[in-house]
Order: sequence, then C-alpha cells, then structure tokens
Amino acid sequence: MSCCTTGVGDLAAEAARAGGAAAREAAERAEPVDVTPYVRENDDGGHRLALMVEGIHCGGCIKTIETALHAMDGVRTARVNMTTRRLQVTWDGEAALGNDVVERLGALGYPAVPYDPDRVSDDDAREERELLRSMAVAGFAAANVMLLSVSVWAGHAQGMADATRDLLHWFSALVALPAIAYAGRPFFRSALSALRAGRSNMDVPISLAVLLAGGMSLVETVNSGDHAYFDSAVTLLFFLLIGRYLDRRARGKARSAAERLLALRGGSVTVLDADGGRRVLPAEQLAPGMRVLVAAGERIAADGTVASGTSELDTSLITGETEPRPAERGTQVFSGTLNLSAPLTLEVSAVGEDTLLAEIVRLMEAAEQRRARYVAVADRVSRLYAPVVHLLAAGALIGWVTLGGLAWQPALLIAVAVLIVTCPCALGLAVPAVQVIASGRLMKQGILLKSGTALERLVGVDTVVFDKTGTLTRGRPALRDDGVGGEAVCDDDLREAARLAGASRHPLARALARAAPGVPVAEGVREEPGCGLALATADGEIRLGKRDWCGDPDAPAADGPELWLARPGQAPVRFAFDDPLRPDARAVVRALQAQGREVVLMSGDRPETVRRVAAELGLADWTAAATPQDKADRLAKLTTAGKRVLMVGDGLNDAPALAAASVSVSPSSAVDISQTAADAVFQGERLTPVLELLATARRAGRLVKQNFGLAIGYNMLAVPLAVAGFVTPLIAAVCMSGSSLLVTGNALRLSLQGR
Repeated sequence: MSCCTTGVGDLAAEAARAGGAAAREAAERAEPVDVTPYVRENDDGGHRLALMVEGIHCGGCIKTIETALHAMDGVRTARVNMTTRRLQVTWDGEAALGNDVVERLGALGYPAVPYDPDRVSDDDAREERELLRSMAVAGFAAANVMLLSVSVWAGHAQGMADATRDLLHWFSALVALPAIAYAGRPFFRSALSALRAGRSNMDVPISLAVLLAGGMSLVETVNSGDHAYFDSAVTLLFFLLIGRYLDRRARGKARSAAERLLALRGGSVTVLDADGGRRVLPAEQLAPGMRVLVAAGERIAADGTVASGTSELDTSLITGETEPRPAERGTQVFSGTLNLSAPLTLEVSAVGEDTLLAEIVRLMEAAEQRRARYVAVADRVSRLYAPVVHLLAAGALIGWVTLGGLAWQPALLIAVAVLIVTCPCALGLAVPAVQVIASGRLMKQGILLKSGTALERLVGVDTVVFDKTGTLTRGRPALRDDGVGGEAVCDDDLREAARLAGASRHPLARALARAAPGVPVAEGVREEPGCGLALATADGEIRLGKRDWCGDPDAPAADGPELWLARPGQAPVRFAFDDPLRPDARAVVRALQAQGREVVLMSGDRPETVRRVAAELGLADWTAAATPQDKADRLAKLTTAGKRVLMVGDGLNDAPALAAASVSVSPSSAVDISQTAADAVFQGERLTPVLELLATARRAGRLVKQNFGLAIGYNMLAVPLAVAGFVTPLIAAVCMSGSSLLVTGNALRLSLQGR
C-alpha cells in the first residue's frame, strides 16, 4: 500500500515539475506564458501572483517595475525582492489580469515567468559560470594585449619601424576583438535590453566605451595609425567583470531567508484516510480537514490541532523558548515546529499560504522590501552618471566637429577619451574599497559582513534591540548549582539522574547528562511521552521528569525549567536549569548605554524568565512572549519614531525583525534562516563583536566620505581636460587607473586604524 501511494505522490511531484519546466521552456523561447493557473485568490476576492523577473540589476530596475505596475488599473500592490527576483502582485478583478502584468513587464524589458525557486538557483549558477568564463577570457586578453602594448610604447621611444608597430597592433586586434565580443556579452545584453525598452542604465556607457575604444583602435590599425587602445578596452572590461562576478556571488550567498523558511514545510506527509488507510503526499497537496500522522523527530508540515497522542514539541524556532512545550489532544500546533517524543495524529486546519510559517514568510518579504529601498551612497551619487556622461561625450564630438573644425575620426577619439576618463571606477570603488578592507578586518575577528550597505546603515544606529535566548544568553539550558532555595545538588543524586537522562534527546535531559560526564547510561530506560523517563529496578520504579509525575506538588515553583528525580523510599529531588548569559553580555550592554544608545530586550520566552534577565542586565525596556509579528511591529514603531535600529537575534521568530531593522546581526549559533536574514554574523561565545561592528562602521564612514571627495575631485580635473582634447584614450585609461589606486590606497588606512 505504501509503495503504491508513494508512487501517487511521486507522480504528483513529477507533474508539478513538468509544469514548471514547461514555463521555463516557454520563457527561454520568449513566448507568452499563460500564468492564470498560477494565480491564487485572496480572502477578500482579489488575486495574487508570484513571478520571477529577469534582467533586474539595481534599485532603479525595481522602481521602474513597481511604478509601471502600480499604474495599471486594479493593481493593489507590486513588490520586487531583488535577491530572488521575486515579484509579488495583488489586484482586484479577474485572474486573467495576471497575463496583462506579464505582458507589461515584457514591454519594459523584464521577461517574467511563474516563480520557481529551483529556477532561481539554476539561473544564478548559470550566470555565475558565464561571468567566470567571461572574466577568464578578458583577463587572458588583457594580460597579453598589455604585453604587446608595452612593446609598442617602448618602440615609440626607440624609433620602431611603422611596419613593426602595425604588426603588433594587428596581433593586439586578433586577441582583443574576439575577447571583447565574448566577454562583453553580460554588459551588451543588459544595455541592449534597456535601449529597446526606451531607458538607460549603467551598462549603456560601459558598452559604448568598450565598443568605441575597440572600434576606433581597429580603424587606427587599418589606417596605420600611431595609437591603438585595445589594452584600455579589454582591461576596463576585465575589472568591470570582476566587480559584476563578485556582486553575483554575494547575491547568491545572501539568498532570501524567506525561501529557506519555505523549506521547513517541504517534504512528504503521511495522510490517514477515513477507512484507516495511509498514503504519502507532498506537503503542498494537504487540505484543511485531513488527518496526518507526525512521527517522533518529524517536522510538522501544516497548522492544525492534535487529534490523538501525547508528546512534546520543540517550538524554539517560532517562540524562541528553549523549553519544549507539551502537546496533547486539542493542542494547537504550527507548521515548522518539531515533534520530539512520540507520534501524534493531527487534524489540519491551515495549509500553504494560510499557515503561521507562511505569515512569517510574508513578514520577511515585506521587511526585506522595505530594506531593499535603501539605496547605497554610491548609487545615489552616480544616479545621474549615465545621462551626464552621454551628454559630455556627445557634446565633445559635436563641438569639435562643428566648432573645432576637426574631422570626425579625431573628434570621435576625444569622445572616447571622455567616456573612458569618466568611467565610474573611482566613484564605484569609493565604497567597495572600504568595504573590502573593513570586511577583512572584521573577518579576522570572527565577524562575517554579508550586506553591501550594512556598514553605511550601522553608522547611524541609536537603538539596539536584543533577543534573549541564544543572543544575550548561550541558547541552551544548563544545570544550576542549586536545586531551589539555595540547596546544593548532591553528586549521588546527579549521577543517578544522569543514568536516565543519557537515554533521552530532551534538551533538559541532555543538559543534565552534560553536567555529569562519564556516567554510563542505564539499560532498560523507557520514555513516557509528555511525562519523562522511567527505569524499573528491584526496589521499584525510578522516574525523571515532570513535577506532577514524579515531584513534590507542595514545593515552591522554580523560576525556570526543572526536572524531578523520584526513587522508591526517598524524597523527590529537583534539578533546576537556566540559560546563562554570555560572559560579556553585561559589559556590552553597559558600553552601548554609555555610548548614548538605547538598549531594548524583546523575547518570545516567558515573562518571569525575561524579567529576571532584564534585571541582571539593568534593562528597563523589555518585552516577553513576543510573537514574530509583535517584534516586527515594535521595530516598525521605533523606525517610524525616527530611530535607527540594530537588531541582534538568532531564532526563526527573530527573522522578520532582523529583516525589518535598519541593520541586523546574528550569532553563528543562530538558525540558518536568521543568519541569512542578518547583515552580519559573528562567531564565538562573546557579544563584543557588536561593539567592534559599530566602531568599524564609524571609521569606515569617514573614509568613504574622503574617497568620494577624491573621486569627485579627479573628475572635476580630468573631465575638462578630456573635453578640451588634451587627453588621449591611452592617457584617459592611465588617469582612470590612477584615480582608482588613490581611492584604494586611502581605504587601506582602515586596516591600520585602531591598532
């Protein structure tokens, strides 16, 4: 039976893959794709659609798409996630409007197909390979053409014959022109797509500069001219490809946390039919009202209620609380939580987009979109670059032909020199050069900087929000030295309890076993779901577990998690646990407060636990039992109030807040989702990296401003000279490289500061 039903699930999955493949093939053939089957209906009668959009390179692309779609009748919202190229559109009216959206995107030069996470990964991998091959070709050509150019330059000084010079130029052309045609494709395609849609982007002047430099060099070679500039064209292309490749790699590493969240609800689910039969279905085929079996150690795939069974659930990803929660008949459970102890039968109440996990995904994407609107300083400064450069080059060409009386060939050389000398290398390196040095400095201290704008956003931080569990604390329970009331734990009691605890995967049992290393695990220990562990002996049964199963009901309540040990003829013994603070948590909080920053504690844990930690750290502003929505809402209020918020968290329930904050940091012990959502990740048991991040960002901010001053000063000096005709394309390339070296040298000072 299971074999047959598994086949049904496989066929359904294969059909879904086939549908996605058909959409991909249609997109590759540039055919219109009917997206109506992928449209979903909202509760209010509207519709929504998720599309993957091609050709997105910058914030300007996002603005173009969203503005155009919002202008369409019926469209409510249109949000683009740049990392995954995912477009979420909602509208009023018929489902067929989805096809109009796709047509509108195509007219803008952004082909779109129904969203497929697998295709995102495949496309990114394909683009990375293409960029790497292009970079290798450009690098090979640049090295060889530069050697030939050195020979030409040396020959000019030593009276080389014209025939020899022309031969070297032809060799340079044979190497450079095929390399430009192959390695320039990423820029040429982007520029052509923009021009077809009646717009411009940064790749347009780059493509013009490379093509004009190569074309004019070929004309000079054919006419036996003194100078050819193949070296400038291929070298410029090589360095631009390096930047494009590194950007693509960084974007791939920063895959949207929302996509990783969705993986928690994937996999197969065992469905129980009314006649008692079982069948295995993909999680996306579940429907409300179905009954599913969740084995011990299995992750729950849909929201619902427990129909039968008793167990414990690890809800730390959702709530941040380390202590497992009991689950019995009638208990509400959520997608993404982990069943720990025993099998459960659940009645499904919500699936897919209606689950709590899907709500967290929506919070994540909305928060990521708000942050995506933050434009880097370099982008803001260079926003007018393309039209200004085009006007300058065109003005130089027309001016020298009409007013200067030059022939079109030398006038065109002047225009090429303007394009090259104004290439935004120094401007483009102003921020990245500092980021590279800062990233290396932070990496040596165990801090991974993941976002290109993180340092810029860290500069203005005035409020720091901490999660508790796993952030201010170590994130795992530890046995306290006293049971309760100051009584020390007896070594014999500890060893006896550890004999049972070693047989369980329960977090508290593991903490107990760690406290007594080397104690052998007793044989014959059985686990009572929802109660604890039991061991039959000649004197009677030994139990380790809950208070009401083996403890003293009259004992005062502990202020944290606890386990009780009950033995025949002896009084029950309590083992109390807590989650200890990181060793420097108090010092870091005091340092932040001394710097004038407001420090806030927000946790999904119980009020009594959060209150105790806040008191230890001296924090008056704290929140307990906070849901992911609560955390995101609080950060939104702080932002609305004009605060620049740094969020430090580690749990899945922190992911929306990490994305919603002005800037975010996560420890390396955090769940994968939070590490993905964060702008920086730090290693180790200490919180001091938070202070180092803020200090490095402040110093980097000063250097970035200095670099912009140097880059702007260079352009103010070089551009008039180029327009006046005093700069050849060769000199322009040298000046461009010199300005880049100057900016890079200034950035290197960061590696020496603070030492």
